[in-house]
Amino acid sequence: MSAETHHLDYIFSKTQIYAMGISARETTRGILIIPPLFDEMNRMRRVLVSAMRILAGRGVSTVLPDLPGCNESEMPLEQQDLNSWRDAMSAAAQNFGATHIASLRGGCLIDDGPSALPHWRLAPVNGGSLLKNLLRTRIAGDKEAGIENNMESLLESGRKAAIELAGNRIGPAMIASLEMAEPAHIDNITHCELGGAEGQIKGSALWLRAEPQDDPEMAASLADRLDKWSASCGG
Repeated sequence: MSAETHHLDYIFSKTQIYAMGISARETTRGILIIPPLFDEMNRMRRVLVSAMRILAGRGVSTVLPDLPGCNESEMPLEQQDLNSWRDAMSAAAQNFGATHIASLRGGCLIDDGPSALPHWRLAPVNGGSLLKNLLRTRIAGDKEAGIENNMESLLESGRKAAIELAGNRIGPAMIASLEMAEPAHIDNITHCELGGAEGQIKGSALWLRAEPQDDPEMAASLADRLDKWSASCGG
């Protein structure tokens, strides 16, 4: 089945934000993929796009939206928090007519806006864990540069003014929202993890790697699970 790649956009807070869509002809399923957050998003993007292409070949359309303040977005990242990202994903789901929502890692913290749709989550994580990973990356980078830092002092600075964490300039509102964030309860939801058991995703935890990498096995497994799941639950 043929597929087409589209450069799309949606409007959030009166601002145009880009998205990548890979559409299948004659499909009734459209999955909005909410990616991992911050540096984990960069590590997973290639695998996600590969999975999207496989899904299109099976008759499933997908959209991978940018988040406000990320990639090509002109909105300042330091002015965003999890609530603004949650509202943006709701706007994207409505704009693209999504029938299903699939979120990964930190994306599971901002996927509950369109809660009436079927949801699928891979390896959800709480905001505090994400924040600690960002802080550890900053501390390791500072140490290489001969700068001594610790988690407590960085957090204290981040609660007062924007700070640079793993290449992201994060403001106090984002720090505050991450510290206590947990994936929201949604009634119509399917959870999945990495592993070799039946129904789990094959491959490696790319979001933990130092640099972006490819994993064709994971892309194929991810596409297979999303295809079967979206076919089994109507949007």
